[in-house]
Amino acid sequence: MGFAGPHYFLITRAALTLLRDIPLSALQFYLTLPYPCSYLDEREARSQVATPAFLITPQVYSELVLHGFRRSGTFTYRPRCDSCQECVPVRIEIGDFKANRSQRRSWKQHHNLDVTLHTLEDRAEYFPLYQRYQNTRHRDGGMDHDSPEQYRSFLLQSHVDSMVVEFREDGVLRMVSVIDMLADGLSSVYTFFEPNIAGSSFGTFNVLWQIELCRKLQLPFLYLGYWIKQSQKMAYKENFQSLQGLRHGTWQKLDSSAIHE
Repeated sequence: MGFAGPHYFLITRAALTLLRDIPLSALQFYLTLPYPCSYLDEREARSQVATPAFLITPQVYSELVLHGFRRSGTFTYRPRCDSCQECVPVRIEIGDFKANRSQRRSWKQHHNLDVTLHTLEDRAEYFPLYQRYQNTRHRDGGMDHDSPEQYRSFLLQSHVDSMVVEFREDGVLRMVSVIDMLADGLSSVYTFFEPNIAGSSFGTFNVLWQIELCRKLQLPFLYLGYWIKQSQKMAYKENFQSLQGLRHGTWQKLDSSAIHE
């Protein structure tokens, strides 16, 4: 899910809330002021932010993700909008996943990419690729004007176990993915890829690759962030079988009737 950025986090002590359903008494939770929603036009969003960041260890973060939280850089948050509950945290249950025909084509098309794992560090190739991706796929979405500092703050700062995955074709960088390691799975933080190659399906392949990594690591879930039914940006998540959503505090299967209801 897109993140509004720290300039929206104008908070007062009166907005402090305690998250009673997680026994993490050392953490505090602040509710932000309203800010423009990144996904639904003419709506305002609010977020609940977990602080302080230095107390959110990988173990604590894994527990927070189970309760619908996600991170953007070192900000850990979950949607808490006044009149909207459209953001549904989703994850793929690895043991039940079977690729459909289109996904199998994507895997066959891109499975020869050279994949390497790295620590969270910047490389000269990343930001130009990030800019091309934002300007092509998410023009006027807010992130297409990110400065190098904003990009690094968003993707390359973390207080949990994170890694950068590079996908190259004949040495040319095609895609970059940031992934967090959790106690019960992987969390797909963000992926950007070369948007100007006709017929490519890098995004689908990336999710399939992360599913395979979960299998190799014997992890039961791949967390995909938030799904919003009315958002075309989120529609790709509906294509992955065995999708579960966190609704009313319980992870439950999102079958076709739930998705299209």
